[in-house]
Amino acid sequence: MDDDPKVLLGLDLSLASREVIEVLIEDASEPDIFDEIAHANQGRHEILELLLHYPDTPPQVKSFITSILQLPVTTSVKGMDAKRPREAKPLSLLQKIQSLSVGERLQLALKGGREIRGILIKDANKQVLLSVLDNQKISESEVEMIARSRSVPDEALRTISKNREWLKNYAIIYALATNPKTPPGIAVTLISSLKLKDLAILEKNKNVPELIRSGAKRLLSARKPR
Repeated sequence: MDDDPKVLLGLDLSLASREVIEVLIEDASEPDIFDEIAHANQGRHEILELLLHYPDTPPQVKSFITSILQLPVTTSVKGMDAKRPREAKPLSLLQKIQSLSVGERLQLALKGGREIRGILIKDANKQVLLSVLDNQKISESEVEMIARSRSVPDEALRTISKNREWLKNYAIIYALATNPKTPPGIAVTLISSLKLKDLAILEKNKNVPELIRSGAKRLLSARKPR
């Protein structure tokens, strides 16, 4: 597996390793991912068998797989489950993700469910976090959490600030405007959207740059009834 962060294979599940697929299905909050994996891996019988004996695989996907593998529908799942090796101490989702290469974590960032994304936003490789922001399933509450974080790279905050849809959410605007890590040039353009009570708090917030505090003070002065 290529570890080059520029090689984003997350949109092609036929190239995903077995380890990546195991993590994806463990955190699958939507059944569509099972169908997508099955259709993308029709020529990889080991992946089809993995899905076939996985307990949460939807019945229609198992039926599709048995037709590909030409197995009797009534016996295939039981037969596979009987042969499934048992781990003495199963690895946690976090441990499985930590064992993956950067390239594999990039795949997960683009395709993973909420729990996977929650782990990867703390990844030491900033490209992995930036890829989480490209995940089509990411929610605005997750984006807000990232925008509030003081441990994320400023590139992530810049990325959020460029998304017009996300900036329709007041909580995200507030998170960016009040986060000391947000580049001042970006934060100062957002404070005009803040409510009076939040501007009053921001004016006294010594954690943010002076540029932001003084900007909040000017806006407060301008908005106060004369």
